[in-house]
Amino acid sequence: MQNLNVCLVQAELVWEDSTENCRELGNQLVQVSPKTDLVVLPEMFSTGFSMNVKTIAEPVDGPGQKWLGEQATALNSALTGSLSVKDGEATYNRLFFNYPDGQVAQYDKKHLFRMAGEHQRYAAGEDRLIVELAGWRICPLVCYDLRFPVWCRNRQDYDLLIFVANWPKRRRMHWRQLLIARAIENQAYVIGVNRVGTDGNGVDYSGDSLVISPTGELLVDCRDQSGLFSAELDAEALQSYREKFPCHMDADEFTLHS
Repeated sequence: MQNLNVCLVQAELVWEDSTENCRELGNQLVQVSPKTDLVVLPEMFSTGFSMNVKTIAEPVDGPGQKWLGEQATALNSALTGSLSVKDGEATYNRLFFNYPDGQVAQYDKKHLFRMAGEHQRYAAGEDRLIVELAGWRICPLVCYDLRFPVWCRNRQDYDLLIFVANWPKRRRMHWRQLLIARAIENQAYVIGVNRVGTDGNGVDYSGDSLVISPTGELLVDCRDQSGLFSAELDAEALQSYREKFPCHMDADEFTLHS
């Protein structure tokens, strides 16, 4: 397990315009450092958080997914973010984790944001995803999942917890505090990547993308600025902290039922 170099992309998204968003994000990604292991994009990075699934949902192996693969290969870095994807009769808010060699893992958002009607437009996922990169075990989740600590619970199966999001400015305090809580309670690094700007529904986003240490320290705070933000996650510090303060050994046992 080596140190992990990560890059957060905090961007303003053009409403329901996949072509323009991929073009603009592609222009930003050319600035990613060649030593980067992982690049993290916001939730629904190609369209914004839209419920207009008839317009924005792309088919399996659609253009957004192909773009992710191309970018991961070009950057020689893993790349993750979510898209609206129609798969069979259902539409999912689907996160993709693309490796530079062409391998792809995916996670369908479990908790759907009913206050925006997401549960009426999208189907919920059932399984959590754990991927490996440079010796790190990574659990990528999506936005509203952050509010559910049981789903986020570290079962000693991850070292880094990621949230890609479109989290509104009016609840920014919740976003920041919950990300810190998830890091402390799970003794893991946490990355939260949010967008900035205003969407087609008039919802404002303040960004506040963060990188947080297992002790709750803010390593990166993007506040409301657009751009690329980098951090190096210290593997030895993580392992040392877990050994010195092994509170996971006293955690309650539980079983998840779908």
